[in-house]
Amino acid sequence: MYKTLGVVEALPSLVDGQSSLLRSIGKRRFAGKSLLEWIVRHATESHFLDRVVVLAGNDPVARSLAEVAPPDVTVYGCSAGDPLSRLAATATRFPAESIVRLSVSQPFVDADLIDRLISTAESDPATDYVSFAHADGRPAITTGTGVAAEWINVTALLEADRDADQPLDRQHPSRYLYRHPGHFHVRMLPLPKLLDRDDLRLAIQDELDWEFVQMLIDALGPDSLDWRVVASLLDRHPSLCQQMAARNFELAMQE
Repeated sequence: MYKTLGVVEALPSLVDGQSSLLRSIGKRRFAGKSLLEWIVRHATESHFLDRVVVLAGNDPVARSLAEVAPPDVTVYGCSAGDPLSRLAATATRFPAESIVRLSVSQPFVDADLIDRLISTAESDPATDYVSFAHADGRPAITTGTGVAAEWINVTALLEADRDADQPLDRQHPSRYLYRHPGHFHVRMLPLPKLLDRDDLRLAIQDELDWEFVQMLIDALGPDSLDWRVVASLLDRHPSLCQQMAARNFELAMQE
């Protein structure tokens, strides 16, 4: 059994229209690699992850993601019907005490942030869930920051899979956990100050987000895509910040 398993979701947990649009997002070129390989390689730099696997569906499009995954990483084609079930099935297929959930829609997470989650969880054995939050309490996984990863205790994950019956809780695998802090032991770490802002959007949920990321790649080059460098760059490009702020506001109003 692994202590901590890294799970990279190759298909974003998005609404149906977005999932259709970005179904093969992991195969797109990102800083000289496929986006999927980029995220996997950042995850494997973690000091505390015992193994990293890629979670995909079991349809032909999802299975084709294996073509762009690093050859030393297992791609698990899971046929379970919704994202929460797929994540729970992965934790069962590759037995672990805990998992770190990553997604191709959150491309700027790095090993330091992953290790911060794991070390925080291990400091308190009762912990069920750890992630990052804005100063106003909003979970970063629900906003446009694009650096959010989540540490989840597998026992709590399996309980959520058993009990969650609302469509949004099935679609967003960690939602049931962080929305029930009275039942689960939830810890939210403060986002780094460079990221706790409403005019930054590094998450990828649609083609416009992809265009934002491509602009950053063009401006910085493929070797400088650390989130710290990106955040500093945005301070020098107010027009891009304004576009990102407007996009974040638009999506927040739709929730």
